[in-house]
Amino acid sequence: MVEETIAAVKSDLAARDGVLVAFSGGVDSSVVAALAHDALGAEAVACTAKSETLPAAELETARAVADEIGIRHDVVSFSELDSDAFVENDEKRCYHCRSMRLGTMFDRAEELGISTVCDGTNASDPGEGHRPGLDAVAEQDAYSPLLEHEVTKSEVREIAAHYGLSVADKPSMACLSSRIPTGISVTEERLTRIERAEQLLRAWGFDQFRVRDHDGLARIEVGEDELDVALDADFVRAVREHFADLGFDHVTLDLEGYATGSVSPDEMPAEADEPEQVTD
Repeated sequence: MVEETIAAVKSDLAARDGVLVAFSGGVDSSVVAALAHDALGAEAVACTAKSETLPAAELETARAVADEIGIRHDVVSFSELDSDAFVENDEKRCYHCRSMRLGTMFDRAEELGISTVCDGTNASDPGEGHRPGLDAVAEQDAYSPLLEHEVTKSEVREIAAHYGLSVADKPSMACLSSRIPTGISVTEERLTRIERAEQLLRAWGFDQFRVRDHDGLARIEVGEDELDVALDADFVRAVREHFADLGFDHVTLDLEGYATGSVSPDEMPAEADEPEQVTD
């Protein structure tokens, strides 16, 4: 079954003169990049948009996965913080972000003489609640081959495994701004302390986690199977000390554990995975 899907998507992409893939290094965009490279070779380009909301670790992952695939990898820069609408952080934050990110991709594609920009939206995404970023995809006329061919998230992971991609089982990773509750402005200071706090959790061995920034109060979420570690007295002392150094006034542990879209209790699920995805 997966072989038939791969053949169908490759045939679709091969009919195009070239494609630029909006590439975060998450599983969805990585599968699109692998399929595009398989179909078009040097006429396929993976492009990552670097900004303040993209963790440095995710950019390094994107570079590594592009190398695995063998696809050309371009990195372009822009800043969501140039947009007052984005900084305001209303319920359409993800729409503003995706619009700017895709706009940067289309600009790069035009420079390269490529007419098709692909993203990693899959067939499971439209049914996952409030997803304003998908409106931006439609408005910008980006092409979503996984959605077009009705490839679900589970099938995406099957294809990733077929290609031997290291991100086949990679959890979704939304941009850093998804850690800031709606209504609290997105600033470089907040994004930086969130990124550094999550770097600490990663260095301490946690696998699935988020640090939510409630205007100076850090709410740590970890996977249920890691809650015992987070409740250890030595960890509590270490995190209190290090998070204070990062600029957080208070630190809490969410006993519900990690949950997607939990930054604001009354919100619908936040924009997922890929800034592309960029998938929370």
